[in-house]
Parts: sequence; structure tokens; C-alpha cells
Amino acid sequence: MMVLSLLMVASASIPFALSRGMTELYFFNNQLLYMTIGLIVAIIPYYGVSLRTLYKTETQFLLLGITGILLVATLFSTPINGSKRWLTLGGFNFQVAELAKLVMIVFVSDFVVRRSFEVRNGLDGFLRIMLVVVLITILLLSQPDFGSFVVILGTLFAIFYIAGAPYKHFLALGAAAVGGAVLMVTTAEYRLVRVMSFMDPFDDVQDTDYQLARSLIAFGRGQFTGVGYGESVQKLSHLPEAHTDFLLAITGEELGFVGVSMVLILEALIIGSAMRISYNALKRRQMRMSYTAFGIGVVFIAQTIINAAMNMGAIPTKGLTMPFFSYGGSSMLISLMMVALLLKIYKESPEIEKSQCRYY
Repeated sequence: MMVLSLLMVASASIPFALSRGMTELYFFNNQLLYMTIGLIVAIIPYYGVSLRTLYKTETQFLLLGITGILLVATLFSTPINGSKRWLTLGGFNFQVAELAKLVMIVFVSDFVVRRSFEVRNGLDGFLRIMLVVVLITILLLSQPDFGSFVVILGTLFAIFYIAGAPYKHFLALGAAAVGGAVLMVTTAEYRLVRVMSFMDPFDDVQDTDYQLARSLIAFGRGQFTGVGYGESVQKLSHLPEAHTDFLLAITGEELGFVGVSMVLILEALIIGSAMRISYNALKRRQMRMSYTAFGIGVVFIAQTIINAAMNMGAIPTKGLTMPFFSYGGSSMLISLMMVALLLKIYKESPEIEKSQCRYY
């Protein structure tokens, strides 16, 4: 996946880089640098932190506190494309919402085990966790970052579901979530424009439908085997910033159905591996580890489906990267940390004795 990412980022970004006075391989070099940093930083969860320490309550609230402070700090950062989602750290832009996804997975996985009775027998569990979720939500929507909010909320619901929360709670909260989503769409003009343009992506191809229409044209040109690597027309300033959220569309144009299928199959293998690790930990009654692996798998599923569906015009456009594929340093770094945590669970799960399972 990472090799495919480098190849397609190089192809898709060259015209964009040259039009802005950058070197041809500027974005390729950045993506390679982010991958290298991500592999180095991934050492922290794999070697530097024990799972027992990770699931301590003090560790949970420390991570939540750090994430909250960073999210608040983004509100005072310099806007990029109209949003305040990035902090400049050591010369690099870091999107804190990506860190929030990992922290919330670990926090909720511990919470549903620690408060299992409340989760399964009343609203107390939901209400307690919602205090944290509401605070994170306010900070994310203030940026605004509606996509990350949806992914985090969906992952939380999924973990609560497999933890045994009653169906009636999901119906009530689901209705509230849908109502809130409708309210946010109708009260923000740019979101409403995206939804309306999605309904007919070719009714205003020079304005509101420009990006989505060009994405669909790219898939149409590619057909089964593509027009050839490096031969995309849409990347020539037709599809804006094609190396980011719409990289799959350029892949469809240059490598066709075959190339897109390869990307989605590799994503499915990554997701399947995460779910297998979760299932094996579940069989050993290591519930925190199982829910953590499951949550990571859900994040990968959500972002893959949303990004692919957005590129293909199945849902309104949304700024979410495809894991390990789209250009983006923060996403790549946190995704690699998630994989490191998965590998740690995979390695240590068989070694943990049954008498210690309550800690994991």
C-alpha cells in the first residue's frame, strides 16, 4: 500500500507542484519523509509503552488531556483552505484529529470493560462517555472537521455495540446523531452545497460540481486497465489537489479498474488482519485488547469506504484520507502507530496468562 501510495502521489502531484514553483517530486519526497517518521514514531507504542500501562486510567486521562489541549491550540493556528485543523510542530503540519481517533479508541476500549455493567444495563455508560465525546465534538466542529467527527462517533458506537450495549440506546442516540447531522448540514452553506451537488454531479460542472464531476470523468477515462501510468489528464490542473483526497480517482484513470481493485483489496487485507487480531484476543478473554484492535479496524473501514465512495460520487465529498494511500503526513503517521499497536497486541496476546486477562 505504501509503495502504491508513493507511485501514485508522484504521478498525481507533479503538475500541481510545478504550477506552484516547487520541485517535481516535492510531494513524493514529503510522503516518503512522513512514512519514514511514521515508522520511527511507531516504535513508541510497539516497544516504549506496555499494554498494562496504556490501559491505566491515569494514562487514559493524560492522553485525553494532551489531545484536548492540542485541539484547543489548533483553533489559534493559521487557517489552511479555510480550516484550522493543523498545528505546526518542528516545521511539520500535524492534524490533531488523527491523534484524537487513536486516543478515543484506546479510551473507549478501556471504558467499556471498566464500566461493563453500566454499559450493558443502563444509560449511565453512554452518558459518562458522552461527556468526553461532546467536548471532543465541539473542538472538532470548531475547526471544522465534520469527517473526523463522523469517524470517531461511528467507531465509538461500534465498540459499544460489540460490548453489549442495549439496542434501544443505539436507536435513541442514532436518531439524535442523524438529527444533529441534518442540522449541521442545513446550517452550514458549504455543507449544503456539497450535498446538493452530490445529487446531480453534472448540473454545474464549472462551479459547485467541478471536483466531483472531474473525479467521475477520471474513472470513466480509465475503464478497465487505465490510460497508463503518468498519462492522466485530470491531474493537469483539472482535478484540484488530486494527490490528496482524490488520489483514487487518478489511480482509476491511470490504472483503471485493475488498479483501484488492487488498492481496495490491499485495504481489505489490512482491515481483515486487524479484525483477526481482535477475534483472537477476544477468544482469550483479553477484552481491552480485542476492542482496541476492533476499533482500529473500524477506523480503517470507515475511512476507506468514505474516501472511495466520495471519489466515485456515491456520497457527498468529504475531506478524509484513505489509510496508507492518500497524501497526508498526520494520517500516515497515526495509521502506522495504529499498526504498531495491532502488532503489539498480536505479539503479546498469546503470552498473557489467563490470570492476567482482567488487565487487558
